Formats: sequence, C-alpha cells, structure tokens
Amino acid sequence: MATMESLIGLVNRIQRACTALGDHGGEGMSLWEALPSVAVVGGQSSGKSSVLESVVGRDFLPRGSGIVTRRPLVLQLHKTEGGTEYAEFLHAPKRKMTDFAAVRKEIADETDRITGKSKQISNIPIHLSIYSPNVVNLTLIDLPGLTKVAVEGQPESIVEDIEMMVRSYVEKPNCIILAISPANQDIATSDAIKLAREVDPSGERTFGVLTKLDLMDQGTNALDVLEGRAYKLLHPWVGIVNRSQADINKNVNMIHARQKEREYFESSPEYGHLGHKMGSEYLAKLLSKHLETVIRQRIPSIIALINKTIDEINAELDRIGRPIAVDGGAQLYTILEMCRAFDRVFKEHLDGGRPGGDKIYGVFDHQLPAALKKLPFDRHLSQNNVRKVISEADGYQPHLIAPEQGYRRLIDGSLGYFRGPAEASVDAVHLVLKELVRRSLAATEELNRFPSLKSDIAAAANDSLEKFRDDSRKTVLRLVEMESSYLTVEFFRKLNMEPEKTPNAATPNADRYTDNHLRRIGTNVTAYVSMVCDTLKNSIPKAVVHCQVREAKRSLLNRFYAQVGRKEKEQLGKMLDEDPSLMVKRESLAKRLELYKSARDEIDSVAWK
Repeated sequence: MATMESLIGLVNRIQRACTALGDHGGEGMSLWEALPSVAVVGGQSSGKSSVLESVVGRDFLPRGSGIVTRRPLVLQLHKTEGGTEYAEFLHAPKRKMTDFAAVRKEIADETDRITGKSKQISNIPIHLSIYSPNVVNLTLIDLPGLTKVAVEGQPESIVEDIEMMVRSYVEKPNCIILAISPANQDIATSDAIKLAREVDPSGERTFGVLTKLDLMDQGTNALDVLEGRAYKLLHPWVGIVNRSQADINKNVNMIHARQKEREYFESSPEYGHLGHKMGSEYLAKLLSKHLETVIRQRIPSIIALINKTIDEINAELDRIGRPIAVDGGAQLYTILEMCRAFDRVFKEHLDGGRPGGDKIYGVFDHQLPAALKKLPFDRHLSQNNVRKVISEADGYQPHLIAPEQGYRRLIDGSLGYFRGPAEASVDAVHLVLKELVRRSLAATEELNRFPSLKSDIAAAANDSLEKFRDDSRKTVLRLVEMESSYLTVEFFRKLNMEPEKTPNAATPNADRYTDNHLRRIGTNVTAYVSMVCDTLKNSIPKAVVHCQVREAKRSLLNRFYAQVGRKEKEQLGKMLDEDPSLMVKRESLAKRLELYKSARDEIDSVAWK
C-alpha cells in the first residue's frame, strides 16, 4: 500500500506541473482543481500566518497591519529525508532559496509586481514549494483575510472582492477548509466559520482551528468549542498557541516555538487532557492524513476526469491537425486533402446542405423578374416614339403594305434592354458564389492551421469564378443577341396588319399613320417583347447555372490541382506554412496530453500498490 507521503507528494508534483502549463482553471474542472488541497480561511488578525508558519516550521510570511496577504499563496510542502531546507517559487524555477527572510521578501515583491504598492488584491496566485524534513506532505492555500470594512487606500468593494476570491476556492468540492478563529473572540462572530457553514453545510470538508488560546481573559477557556459543545464540527477542533509578539521580535525560531506550544498544552490545567490533539504539529499531521484519505477516495473520479480530458485533448489535436511529414509526397497529399475538405464544404453550401446556395435561386426567382419588370418598355413603345421610329424607318418612301423596318427597329431597340438584367443576373450569382467560397473557407477547420494554403485556395477559387462569370456573360448576351438576330415570323403572320385609311393621307403635313394604328403597332411589339421576356426569363437562369454554378461545383479547383502537381517540395512546404498560434497551441496540447497520461499512470501505480 502506498505511503501517505508518496501519494500526497505525487499530487503536489502533478499540481505543480499543471500550474506550470497553465492548467488550473477554465471551463469545467481542471486536474488541478480535482486534486484536493487545503484552503486556509480566517479574518484579519485571526492568526492565519502564525498557523502556517507553525505548520512549516519557518518564519517566511510577510507581516504588517491591514491586508498583508493580497494574493493567494499556494504553498506546497514536500517532506524530504534530511538535507538542507529550501524554497522554490514557480515564477523563479531552479532558484533554490535557503534564506527564508529572502522568501518573505520575494512573496512581498511578487505581490507588488501584480498589485503595485497599493492595498489592492489580485486573484493571481503565487506558487511556493518548500522542501524540508520538518514538514509533512501537504498543499495549503493561504487566502487574504476576510474583512468587514475598507480602510484608507482600499476600494469600497474590497470586502466583497476578498469574500468572492475566498469563495472561489472554498466552494470547490475537493477543497478542504481550514477555518481559523481566534479564541479570544466570540466563535459566533467568526467570519471563517460563517463562510464554511455556507459552502459546506454538512461540515465534511471543514476543520476548525482556535488560535490565541493563551490570550484569553483570565478565568475563561475554550473547552466548550474544543470539545464540540459550543459549535460542533464533523472533524475535531484543534487549538493553537501562536508565538507572542515578543518572540517574533526576538526572532525565536519556529522549532523552539513548537516546543513551547507543546509545553503549554502539557502543563495546562484546562487543556492538558486534550494536549495530544492540540498544537500545530498535530494539526499538520491531521490535515496530511485526512488529505491522503480524501485523495484516495477521489482517485476513481480523478482518473475518470483525466481519461475524459485525454479524450478531449486528442479530439482537439485531431481537429487542428497532427504534425505534417516533411517529404514532398506527404505534403502534396496533405494539400490535396485540404482542397477536398474545402470542396466538400463548398458543395454542401451550394446544394443546400448548409445555408447559402438558396440565394442563387433568389436571383432567378426574385431579382431577375423584378429587373425585367422595371425595363422602360412603356417609354420606348409610347405612341410618340413609335411614330418617330416608324417615320424614320420609312425614309422618303411611304410603306406599301406594312412598316416592316419600323417594326424591326422597335423590336431591336426593345430587346437591347434585356442585356442589363442578363448581365446583372450573372454578376449577382458571381457574388453569391464568391461569398460561398469565403464562408466555405472559414468553415473548413482543417485549413485554419495553414494560412498560406488557405489564401492560395481562395485566390484559385476566385480566379475560376471570374472565368466562369466571363463565360456566363458571353452566353447570356448571346441569348439576347439571338433573339434580335432572328424574329419569330409566325407571331406576326397572325396579326391583322391592314393599314387604316386616313382622310388626310394626301395632305403633305399630315401624319402617315392614325393614332389608332400607332397604338396597334406598339401593342403588337409589346406582345412580342413579352413573349421574348418569358423565354429569357427561363433561358438566362439555365445559362447562368450551366456556365457558373455547374462549373463551380465540378471544376472550381481544377486549375489549382494542375498547378500544385507541378510544384517542387520547397514550394509545397511554403504552402503548408502553419499559423504560428496553432503551432503553439498544438505544442501546449501535446504537453498537457503528456502531463495527463503521466499523471494517470503515476496515480494509478502509486495508489494501488
């Protein structure tokens, strides 16, 4: 069976590795949060610092008035088998500090680096490891002291800010709460106990500590609390005797202070019977033993979380892509795979598998008919314009049977108006296809890692669309020209084109045609133009789909494939120049994956020996 030290020591190492990789928060529960630790909670001047220093056996925490702890201090204790005691900060790795006065100064300096020399607080933790034969394996989190009022230099929200920070730690189900309360104050007013009761109503995670037992008024004691009568907890209360200010001023070391604490409880008439369960040494061993028990109980859920995270990391690595081989064949294969992935997404947009392709139908069903409807045929075939065109077409010779040249000119002029809507339809579909290319590139997640390739595919696709547009424009304009080149004779043979007799025909200045006859000509031409309009309304979409949509679907990247196939290995490598941010992300994911796999194997092997 694993020893207490080996299991907790392993958890400490894993938590430290998690912190180094930035894996200690975010969405869901991180591995850091899943591994139990002890949060030290208390009001200002409750004796938190003295308790921590007693547990560590070293004088290393900043002291002063007001809020001294302004950032969480994650303190990891590592029991060693002899050797020199030393401390190591995560922000200064490999710098072993044996002078604990320097440790105290570094905590203060590192706090100021984030908060400045103000009285502000920050939730960015400081991580400190202490290696010593005089400690037990334990992870403690020293949190800012709870306060009731803001003092000068502090924002009005400081009270709520500190409480929210403390809650963010103690609300986590794997956090053990060490609630510090001074014995010379009413336990009913203890900020730490009040908060612990709110976040841990069952008391399963709460350990109560009474400090300053030696400072109680003469004739009073804390037995009602320590023996669980005044405020009963699931776990037993532990009493602590802090170093006096005089001892602190004299730099009495913590080993001697521990000895004085033991002597106090052994000789105390009130607490002598509880002496074996009192003091900082007992507290450290109690917490370490409980922490080991909690870790062992949590192992199945920790392993489950690790396995779930490993699956998520592998899925993310698959999504952003694994590293690319360096040989030319593998690079060409990767490029073609990326192109096929884009082409697949583009076709989904075009065919309606994703939104977008329906806008092409909107061009034919709404935009084209609306444009045709707005054509100025009323003005072109007005009676005055018909008279003008007919008269100019006859020249100096009056017509014999019917004004054929006038008809042809009126029809030809009318059909010319169809060029605008035809070209507009081509351009509208071109814009839709360009937007589908843009959206398809954005939706092809595989391409996000290769910005150069993504840009090359975008350029090639848009070049193809330009060619398809040119072909489509030529085709639809040819359709309009075909209608002008050969008129449907049967349509006019069915018309009664007998010229009306006019009494003024012999008068030199009289009109050659009556108003009624001019109206008939305009009506006849309008009817023919409407017939052509109906034809073009159907044939223009067919031409556009044939020349643009179908070709985009069939051969959007054909020319790109031909160009890629002729490129050398060096050129292919440049196309696969990855986004630096994705490279960094892949490297980070790979490190997290290695951490989680290693953690799973180590926890499993250590826990079940």
